[in-house]
Amino acid sequence: MTRPYKELDVRPILRNGGEPFQAIMEAVQSLAPGEGLRLLATFKPEPLFRVMGKRGFGHEVSEIGGGDWQVLFTPEAGGPADISASASGNDAAAWAEPVFHLDLADLDPPEPMTRILAKIELMDPGEVLFALLSREPVFLMPELEKRGHQWVGNFDEAGSAYRMLIRVGEARE
Repeated sequence: MTRPYKELDVRPILRNGGEPFQAIMEAVQSLAPGEGLRLLATFKPEPLFRVMGKRGFGHEVSEIGGGDWQVLFTPEAGGPADISASASGNDAAAWAEPVFHLDLADLDPPEPMTRILAKIELMDPGEVLFALLSREPVFLMPELEKRGHQWVGNFDEAGSAYRMLIRVGEARE
């Protein structure tokens, strides 16, 4: 069986001095369940391997000539495939039940991120918030980690809503 891959060529962005990370994350968000990403770049994007690995994708890299690289990011079978987690969020099964449930699926960015960050500022360390979103919050995830919070998330079975649990960490100064 041939796996479907969406192709993203970031070579023009890189050659013009741009940063392709947002385009890559948008492409990942738009993948259908089971679909992979074929990325074309002007260098071997090793830092991206870890980011995609945390999102449940394995990678296969090959040089295609002229110093350009192709990377096939493939959803890992039987693995976390669609489950993402913060570096310390792998123990989510032991977390308390959510104190708050936010349905933010009808809001446009950045409103969901703004509301989540405002709500968790009012919560105590160890409390958990559940949020329902219309897309994977790729900019919220690193912000939560920066603030010392843990999170896990995935798309629902239909791939139409992103579910996220956030456990509030100790306040950082």
